[in-house]
Amino acid sequence: MKRIKALALAGACLAAAVAAPAQAASTTFRVIVTVVERPQCVINGNKPIEVDFGEIVVSRIDGNNYRTPITYGLDCKGTEGRRLALTLAGTAAAFDSAALRTTAEGLGIRLYADDQLLEVNSGSHAFDNQATPALYAVPVKQDDARLQGGAFTAGATLKVEYQ
Repeated sequence: MKRIKALALAGACLAAAVAAPAQAASTTFRVIVTVVERPQCVINGNKPIEVDFGEIVVSRIDGNNYRTPITYGLDCKGTEGRRLALTLAGTAAAFDSAALRTTAEGLGIRLYADDQLLEVNSGSHAFDNQATPALYAVPVKQDDARLQGGAFTAGATLKVEYQ
């Protein structure tokens, strides 16, 4: 019922406006818009980034041992004077939402940018385009995991966004 009254009132106002003597005022305004192309960043020459931990001893995996630097390149054009942010997208380990899931049950990989944890799907690391962050990967294991020997893999997407 209230809705019908509101519509009737709006119609009455419109009718009153139409019936009023026409005295139109006008003004000219200009809209200026600059369309900027999104900056382009190329990570590692569009090639996969590979990290090889070599041989690791299961009993020595503690979230600190086997910290391995990640060698990569970053080429961003059109980002001069802007802040950039690095994010990590992937599947988190079931036992640690900050670590990437691996093919080995109970084993995950944490990534760090300039010693700041890059949490999977939730964290970001802001940086200046003049200082590419140092990246590190560190294996972590579930407390009660009985890891089996053998090779493992993990995958993720590293993204660079500008702010």
